[in-house]
Amino acid sequence: MNVAVVGTGYVGLVAGTCFAELGHRVVCVDNNVEKLATLRAGKLPIYEPGLEEMVPKNVARGRLAFTDDLAKAVRDSEVVFIAVGTPPGEDGSADLRYVIAVAEAIADALNGFKVVVMKSTVPIGTCDRVRAIIASRSTEHFAVVSNPEFLREGVAVPDFMRPDRIVVGASDERAVEVMRRLYRPLTADGAKFILMDVRSSEMTKYASNAMLATRISFMNEVASLCEKVGADVENVRRGMGADERIGPAFLKAGVGYGGSCFPKDVAALLQTAKEYTTPLGILTATTSANEKQKQKLVELAHEDFPEGLVGKKVALWGLAFKPQTDDMREAPSVPTARGLIAAGAEVVAYDPAAKHTAHEILGDTITYADDPYQAVEGADVLCLVTEWSEFTAPDWERVWALMRDHWVYDGRNLWEPREVVAQGFKYRGIGRR
Repeated sequence: MNVAVVGTGYVGLVAGTCFAELGHRVVCVDNNVEKLATLRAGKLPIYEPGLEEMVPKNVARGRLAFTDDLAKAVRDSEVVFIAVGTPPGEDGSADLRYVIAVAEAIADALNGFKVVVMKSTVPIGTCDRVRAIIASRSTEHFAVVSNPEFLREGVAVPDFMRPDRIVVGASDERAVEVMRRLYRPLTADGAKFILMDVRSSEMTKYASNAMLATRISFMNEVASLCEKVGADVENVRRGMGADERIGPAFLKAGVGYGGSCFPKDVAALLQTAKEYTTPLGILTATTSANEKQKQKLVELAHEDFPEGLVGKKVALWGLAFKPQTDDMREAPSVPTARGLIAAGAEVVAYDPAAKHTAHEILGDTITYADDPYQAVEGADVLCLVTEWSEFTAPDWERVWALMRDHWVYDGRNLWEPREVVAQGFKYRGIGRR
């Protein structure tokens, strides 16, 4: 099939590349000329495992192309995906200016029946709005479909190629058949194709991310209580996760969630609830608990250094909001670093992929190390913020020898407390004994 994907951010680039990998002919559209030149050269503007090999391969095979000519891409395609950004406004609502602009451009380029697919995460009712915009500008036949993405940064390619489910919101039978053909390579391998109405599909994305965010905040609050009563949250997590009604996913305590999805989607859903005068108390508490959790490591430092942090050196291992990405959006490392700096500490950080993106946010307020051991040299405290695999089994003897004082704050409960303490360190985890 001929497919156009408008937008080459995380969602658009992953979706377009993976559709090409499935055998479709895909053209990705963007108005950023520099980004297009980078992609045509076989380089990536984002860090996402798997894409580095798939993009040049599919370009070379003629199945993947990049252009700024949206009108031609629409005319040449059967399916047009909208995958542009929907950044949060000041009130938390999704900014739809890019979605609306693309919808208008698609309408002006229609030359026959097209299936317009909303891949961006948008408020409930947006597909109806897009349908109205296109209908007001074109007499051609078309259908608007909701097809939310459920991609996790760092594992977006396998998430797309081996999905839990494919959710499609559509009422037009012709459009439904087009979507079935588009995803047939995946459904033939067993992927579930879940068809529903458009508004339920839009809600499914928000409700899914809100549930996952709530689980994380719930466990972080349980961890705080564990610290007070002498329980170990890791034992609690294992006991809870073994219950089939609960399951083990998204129950790890830590320093809070970040990224481009959970904070933005929870805020947008809360704003929708406000517009419809339907308060979501649990979700409001989820957001509040997460913002508080991002200050956890700073609070530990104040507890352990009551005389103050002036003159203290703190090493941060990890800056990205999660492993296998360079994404710094809403990353817990940012309030952690800023809180430590505000208290007078010197901060040195190491991240395998996010040095550049972190510098765009934190600038020269912190020092960036070239490896984890350089970061801990002369440090009083080591804070694990992002659980990259290379931090799983550090050389503790080397770390001890390099540090000045020997506090270890395990912000992701990556390490076994007894093993770290046995090396002579003073260990603080999140809800650990």
